[in-house]
Amino acid sequence: MTLRRIPLGDLTFDVDVDGPADGPAVLLLHGFPHSRESWVDVAPILNDAGLRTIAPDQRGYSDGARPTDVADYALPLLAGDALGILDALGVESAHVAGHDWGAAVAWYLGARHKDRVRSLVALAIPHLDAYQHAFRVDEEQQHGSQYVEMLMSSGSAQEFLADDSAQLRAWFLQAGEGVLTPGQVERYVHKHSQPGVLDAALNWYRANNLLGEPFEFGTVSVPTTFVWSPSDFAVSKLSVAETAGHVTGPYRLATLPETSHWQPQQAPEAVAAEILRLATAEQEAR
Repeated sequence: MTLRRIPLGDLTFDVDVDGPADGPAVLLLHGFPHSRESWVDVAPILNDAGLRTIAPDQRGYSDGARPTDVADYALPLLAGDALGILDALGVESAHVAGHDWGAAVAWYLGARHKDRVRSLVALAIPHLDAYQHAFRVDEEQQHGSQYVEMLMSSGSAQEFLADDSAQLRAWFLQAGEGVLTPGQVERYVHKHSQPGVLDAALNWYRANNLLGEPFEFGTVSVPTTFVWSPSDFAVSKLSVAETAGHVTGPYRLATLPETSHWQPQQAPEAVAAEILRLATAEQEAR
């Protein structure tokens, strides 16, 4: 990977850029509590297929892009970062793939900035309008969303980082059991134990209340794939089913029964294949 540091106003983002400079661009957006390292197994597959990958450490994760106010993590600003990075690299439009909170940003881009999105692959998190509807009416989604309030609390970062990050390390070991190697766990723990990183990452939850007022993203008209793992407790079957109703363009639900929430790490070939399927179809249609 080639690390680029891209300034956007007062913020500077760490961005891995690789693959042929003239290849179709793929913007890879990580989630919580990850980093651009989420894509280290996916990006080379895309590069070998001729695609140019752009994987930033998003707002709060890049050392030069870590404002302290909760309001600075609202979704329109997070999406603006993604667009600014594309602008800085001279990319008019890109295939967009996002995991977890990165999927939320991807859905926002697909709904509000469709001219910049050639195709969309959302991993783990459904369209947020569908998610919020399910939370209001569905006991399964209400149960799956219980962790959100804990992450939104003002003292959650301190609890995770107490006793040499014991709770954070345990969380990674449990959530990533059978997926993350001990070395990956320690790298993620080290990343999120640095001053301000975890609190900034949790500001994504605080600034964008998944359980509150409807986001009302609107529909997505670009070719879209939602990648779902049935064993992911955070997403109910209803929120998955409702997602199709928020996509007016070609839509596909890809189910990965053998994976958990950590899809880019656990099934990089399958994730890359879904991105490539849409990218190839779009290129052939041109």
